[in-house]
Amino acid sequence: MWQVIQTPPFQRLRRIRQLGFSEFVFPGATHTRFAHSIGVFHVARQLMRVIERHIRAAGNLRYRDSSAHIALAAALVHDVGHGMFSHAFEEIGGKLHLPLAHHETVSERLIRDSELSEAMRPLGSGFANDVAAVIKGGKPGDLYHSVVSSQFDADRLDYMQRDRLMTGVESSRIDATWLSANLEVASVNTGADEMAAGSVETLALGPKAFQVAESYVLSLFQLYPNVYFHKATRAAEKVFAALMLRLVPLVRQGDVRRTGLPVNHPICRFAKEPNRLDRASALDDSVFWGAVPQLMDAKDAVIARLARCLWHRELPKCFDIRLRLEHDLPLRAHATVAERTLRNAEIRERCRQIVVRIEAWSAERPGSTSPVLIDQAARQPYKKIQDSRSLLNQILIRQGPGDPVDMAEVSPVVASAETFEVCRAYIFDGDSESNVMLENIIGTNIKGDPDVRL
Repeated sequence: MWQVIQTPPFQRLRRIRQLGFSEFVFPGATHTRFAHSIGVFHVARQLMRVIERHIRAAGNLRYRDSSAHIALAAALVHDVGHGMFSHAFEEIGGKLHLPLAHHETVSERLIRDSELSEAMRPLGSGFANDVAAVIKGGKPGDLYHSVVSSQFDADRLDYMQRDRLMTGVESSRIDATWLSANLEVASVNTGADEMAAGSVETLALGPKAFQVAESYVLSLFQLYPNVYFHKATRAAEKVFAALMLRLVPLVRQGDVRRTGLPVNHPICRFAKEPNRLDRASALDDSVFWGAVPQLMDAKDAVIARLARCLWHRELPKCFDIRLRLEHDLPLRAHATVAERTLRNAEIRERCRQIVVRIEAWSAERPGSTSPVLIDQAARQPYKKIQDSRSLLNQILIRQGPGDPVDMAEVSPVVASAETFEVCRAYIFDGDSESNVMLENIIGTNIKGDPDVRL
């Protein structure tokens, strides 16, 4: 693994910020995917030692060194395929149908077909393929894989502590030492309706960690409204996406000169040949920031303005559509859970209707230097067993002599936590036309329903 770290694909992670544009809000959030990946490897080894200790103590199971090694390697290289600004780049890939803008796809190919696979060759001719298969799987296939991908994995345990520290968000502090000290391996019976009948070995927490486990779930959840979905960070991400969505089609059409970039720039090369692995892996945050002064001189007015917005941090203003609807459609006092669920569904549908109208209005003025940017996102506090369909993905708590149980079954706090949802529009300074449009659309949506008190 030391040789893996030395390879160019892994060293590239030094030039990709873990939190993308979050430093626009939190000046200390400059840590990299490289630091995070090393941290995940460290935490994975700690979790694997717990597994080894419990299995060897039990005596009725065999500790599988080969499975452990594959999982540890996967923990180290799980993020190696991230593009510039990480998840913001994946939004562009989704809209332009660019497979190599998705980090899981790039990670798999780099692990199988680059210097990474050569560095892993001493561990066996098929080792790199096994590591790639773990990452491609997306959900845990066994106890060892759960260290890499689950709701209590090395990835989350590292990034939530690292991100909290670098942003200074004290509300998301967790007691990782106590959680680790109370980890154990449990054999849990499985039902035929969710998995093959029988039992499965999985990580579980002892009864002393119950409150700390609750805190873990809520602390991770709180990072989303406070950090990952912060309105200014998301504004920068949307500006970046809008810029790239304008730039890539121009390059494909042969209008590179309008972008301000030279024809051999890494971004232009990727736009022309998006399916080439070397083109995708040549992109990182420093490549983009180095290009921004040239983009500001672009002949295309949209690209030039969006580049200036990022360079000078002149971000568009946030119009929080969901917050406005929540204010104008108040919930009655002492509302029941059913009433809250109904109201959330109503607001979600109204947000959808409003976004459709905004997008239709925006489509009538293509090429505007003041586009209205839409931001929609949702985050569940905890994925329940019916959603993940695997006990290996759950946080299990042992409360007595029987099988450990899912956190959502025994914690009323976790069970009742609602999904955090975002629906925003971003409007550039001085764009009074868009402001008026948005007010009219929202006003019409609310007044169209005579019963506004849910």
